[in-house]
Amino acid sequence: MNEIVAQLGDKKSPKRRSAAKKLRKLNDVDAGPSILAALECELKDVRAWETQYQMIMAIGECGYKPALPFLNELAKQNFEATMVYVGIGDAIVRLSIENEKDVTPIFKLLDTGNEMLIDGALRAMAMLKMVPSDSNIEKIINYVAERELNQGIHIWVVAAAPGWSGVKVEEYLDYCAKSPREEITNAVELARKNKYKKWNNISNHRFKIIISINLEN
Repeated sequence: MNEIVAQLGDKKSPKRRSAAKKLRKLNDVDAGPSILAALECELKDVRAWETQYQMIMAIGECGYKPALPFLNELAKQNFEATMVYVGIGDAIVRLSIENEKDVTPIFKLLDTGNEMLIDGALRAMAMLKMVPSDSNIEKIINYVAERELNQGIHIWVVAAAPGWSGVKVEEYLDYCAKSPREEITNAVELARKNKYKKWNNISNHRFKIIISINLEN
């Protein structure tokens, strides 16, 4: 791991980004301080948003909780490349939750009104296969059900739904089954079978889905 951590300081951004992706796979909390230090330097260059995104995700996926105050402050800053907010929202949820039912961090991010932070928060919920209480599931569904069926935010809630149950969930899946977006209707089919989609955390396919969803919203 030491060689990968050292690569975070490479002169070339693609090399630093590659190191961050590798550290995401390792999920080693000991890498946290080095990733955070590298991120603080990376943020000075607005052009390096993809590398910033990968570093933020690496911090979240390695579970480095001391970075949480920094990320909370980062969420308040202005980023031209709004994909950075998606990573921040995802990482904040990963570092904040106490268990798979704890959606308090998600509701806090919903209150910000920042669509990209919210997207990241709901994505983390899906990736972590969180199963909130029935009342909180209802609140989440009520929040996204107001959105039109072509909006990508639905995919993350539907992707989390295989572990959920109840009339409200079934009604929401019926609603999303009418979506014009294939990735949403495919997720509905899996949810109805109580099967989670297998995600590769750093796959290009998933990254393209995220880009597509957020550019169209």
